[in-house]
Amino acid sequence: MTVYQANPVRGRLNSLTFRLLDRYAHHLLGDRKQALFADLPETIAELGPGTGANFRYYRPGTRVIAIEPNPHMRSALTAHAAARGIAVDLRARPAEDTGLPSASVDVVVCTLVLCTVPDPLAAVRETLRVLRPGGRLIFVEHVAGEGGYARLQRGLARPWRWFFEGCEVRRDTEHILRDAGFTEIKLERYTLKSVFGPINPQIAGVAIR
Repeated sequence: MTVYQANPVRGRLNSLTFRLLDRYAHHLLGDRKQALFADLPETIAELGPGTGANFRYYRPGTRVIAIEPNPHMRSALTAHAAARGIAVDLRARPAEDTGLPSASVDVVVCTLVLCTVPDPLAAVRETLRVLRPGGRLIFVEHVAGEGGYARLQRGLARPWRWFFEGCEVRRDTEHILRDAGFTEIKLERYTLKSVFGPINPQIAGVAIR
């Protein structure tokens, strides 16, 4: 198993940053996430739930198998879970190696995570392994942009990667998803209108095993 080593300074700083931006992220993505998460089952797996930003969109009583390797996220994650009535089964493992049994879950949620995992294709194929036939990967991800966004991403790629512990703003996540082996992918490309220009080009949708 790959062991995740959180930076003791940036790991804590990222946790604080995500907590401070929680309401702003909800303003930007709340409607889209609510639509994507409208019919979730009672138990789901979530890759990299971080501080629990998605918990507000889950029904109270939902059980979340939380694949979260960063220890600095966990106190906020468990607090958000308690406030929203979410039962959390926390697993300190990377997205590429969840440790879950094959064909064991119906839905995996992954939002703004594949940009950061060291091997995104391995993470997506791991998701395929743990999904039951017909199961869904629900995703929201920022991706490589074009034109002015591409230039902005090139200019900020290195400092962004450093500050956000490996986040790649130029990753072609759409092709990673299409190459993984899903039977069907329903995907929308759009441009977010946020102050964080490098991550404004995004995709969202559902991939079906």
